[in-house]
Amino acid sequence: MTASAARRTPRADCTVGPDGGITFDLDRRREDGEASELLLRLRGAKSTDGGTVRLPLSPLRDGRLRAVLPGARESAEGRWDVYLREPGTDDDAAVAVEPGIRDLRLLVDRTPGAGPVAVRIPYPTLDGRLAVRCWLRAPHAEAGAVTFDGTGITVEATLYGTDLGADAGVEARQPGADGRVLRVPVTGQDGTFAFTLPLDRLADGAVTAQQLWTLWLVPGTAEGERAAGVRISRILDDVWDRKKIFVYPGRSTGEGALATPCYSTDNDLCLRLEPEPAG
Repeated sequence: MTASAARRTPRADCTVGPDGGITFDLDRRREDGEASELLLRLRGAKSTDGGTVRLPLSPLRDGRLRAVLPGARESAEGRWDVYLREPGTDDDAAVAVEPGIRDLRLLVDRTPGAGPVAVRIPYPTLDGRLAVRCWLRAPHAEAGAVTFDGTGITVEATLYGTDLGADAGVEARQPGADGRVLRVPVTGQDGTFAFTLPLDRLADGAVTAQQLWTLWLVPGTAEGERAAGVRISRILDDVWDRKKIFVYPGRSTGEGALATPCYSTDNDLCLRLEPEPAG
């Protein structure tokens, strides 16, 4: 049997630590004098862009190999695919790693400390490979409960890394350079805030095609000026892609359109506006 035929796909168990670091335990052994390493590659990045993180592998008592991504090490926002570079091979020959057991318990109900909000979640890709979804936000607005009444959609959220300031607001931004912006006030203090999007102000004329509006918190300043917008997202748990998991009902705007809160594949909170179905 050739070496390529004998080789099987490596698999790694992942554990997220209290500091946000990730431990990878591979079901591989290391021969004496040979070294291998785990490669994390940022999807879409070029090799010259610093899009590869190299993690040395060390043997455990049971013979398996372990690599650790420290929590203090910042990772660029995006999706990082995990590869194993076997001893005696170069980076181009690295093989994709399969996901094993993923212990993500410490990500649930997490409260970030001071500094940028950094989140890393190991997850299985659609084609069965191991990847790590990373977010790095400074500041960050974490979406919470989304509720409805007869006239509007209300969102509760928490702000990290900055203050609301005077005259803070939330902007629902229509896509496109000439898109509309619907601004509403926020209420709250000590980092928590809430806002309501009135249904009757969303549609401006007939809605003939689906629109995906983005939601931004715009803190105020002491001088009453507008600060840069903060994207409203939900990333402080163990869900790496909530687009198809958090599904909300739509509400009629009363103008022939249906408004539905939703999440993008990047866990950013959005508002979908589309023609209301007949009947």
